[in-house]
Amino acid sequence: MSLRQFEYALAVAEEGSVTAAAERLHVAQPSVSQQIRGLERELGVELFDRTPTGLVATAVGRAFLREAEVAVSAARKARATARAGADELVGELVVAAQMGFGTRQWPGALDALRRRFPRLEVTVFEEPSSAELERLCRRGVLDLALMAACERSPADAHRLGEEEFVVVLGEGHPQLAADDPVDLRELAGESWVRFDRDSALDGVLLSVLRDNDLTPATAARVSQTATAVRWAAQGLGVTLVPASAVPYGYEHLARPVFPAVSQPVIAVLRQGAGPGETALLDLLRRETWTESASFAPVS
Repeated sequence: MSLRQFEYALAVAEEGSVTAAAERLHVAQPSVSQQIRGLERELGVELFDRTPTGLVATAVGRAFLREAEVAVSAARKARATARAGADELVGELVVAAQMGFGTRQWPGALDALRRRFPRLEVTVFEEPSSAELERLCRRGVLDLALMAACERSPADAHRLGEEEFVVVLGEGHPQLAADDPVDLRELAGESWVRFDRDSALDGVLLSVLRDNDLTPATAARVSQTATAVRWAAQGLGVTLVPASAVPYGYEHLARPVFPAVSQPVIAVLRQGAGPGETALLDLLRRETWTESASFAPVS
């Protein structure tokens, strides 16, 4: 088995067809087909089922692909480390953030990293489920993960600061005129723009409302914090999001809450982290993580 075969199999699984995988990899289609057949022969199993809608990984194939992903990720890190010089770093960093966390902090940190290592590529994606984020960390797929601290947080996690949560209200909402944080009990009877049921953000909202003896009436569920803020601004309902996730132009609709809601933010590096991950962590440390002052009422 070769690393190239692993990469081809992962591409086929993601694209659902040999043709699309070949186009993405910039190789000839017969080459991909040949590598997949050779891999299946060597393993003695079928990795994909041929269906009318495309190629779908078999149960054995899914198990194999999970390990192949780890191997490919490790190989990329090894290549990056081998090519790293004193002043230059090339390769790819794979980074994930718990949805809504670090939205305003990422651009500055990544821009500084890019200027320092212009040939280093960084892939960042948001993960709504904290359980899935922890699973990806355990598998070693991620170079750096940004998430809320919890009981299962690794002992070597790096604390960056606090992510404060704010409530976003619709234009003209009476609570916008208040100078003090919004008392959550004053929102009894409001409808809420919520998040997917398995997301960490929806878990925070449920916990906060239950602690204040409130039962949420769900106006809608969304998958992105920006959508929740925009729908709340239009009066569909109120929502609770990390302060840094409030898009520019909507700050005047966001208010701190009472009792205050915040979560410690941590960064988790992969074992044996290289200079790229370490540099990114240092840059994230320099960002501001408490932004409640940005949401004071405008007089």
